Amino acid sequence: MTVTQSRFVNFEAYLTADLSDLPEGRYEYWDGELVPVMTESLLNSVIANYLYFLLIQAGIYHELVHPGKMEVVVPGRPRTRFPDLTVLDEIHLVTLKKRSTIPSEGLPPRLVVEVVSPGDENSENYKRDYQDKRDQYADRGIPEYWLIDPDRDWVVVGRLIAGHYEFNTFQGEALLLSPSFPDLKLTAVQILQAGRAKL
Repeated sequence: MTVTQSRFVNFEAYLTADLSDLPEGRYEYWDGELVPVMTESLLNSVIANYLYFLLIQAGIYHELVHPGKMEVVVPGRPRTRFPDLTVLDEIHLVTLKKRSTIPSEGLPPRLVVEVVSPGDENSENYKRDYQDKRDQYADRGIPEYWLIDPDRDWVVVGRLIAGHYEFNTFQGEALLLSPSFPDLKLTAVQILQAGRAKL
């Protein structure tokens, strides 16, 4: 794990820092250090961007959908995450004018999505998305969490109930059931087909 030189005396100083005082790129905040976020594979980026266009086509306002660059403050370690795709609430459009960071106070995003990188159930990739991020997003109160898993050929939709996600798995032509967006007409195969094209 590569870290940058520690530049902030505490997390609050990091959150209030001017953008010109932050390094370029995406960094998670770990115990006073800024750690570069692992570069996404082309496959992950293609799927996240394709989902962005599917959500826009489904009628979600384009300014509410952010692939890959929205920072979310979460409990635990690290203190910040960059979901592969984030869907905001309209109130965020007013509060995020200075910096694309959703703080720990106020409304959480409506939906966060992670595209799972390859790896078996003992891999760091699997644990990070299926366990660590799941717990942090639940603790932050994010009402819906999707896992798009090309290796397992499924999309998992989690609904936050009593502080924990209850998951449903969708494959093939089954319509995704989204608690936050009940009018969506998306299937798992629609989302995953972006990853089946030759890259």
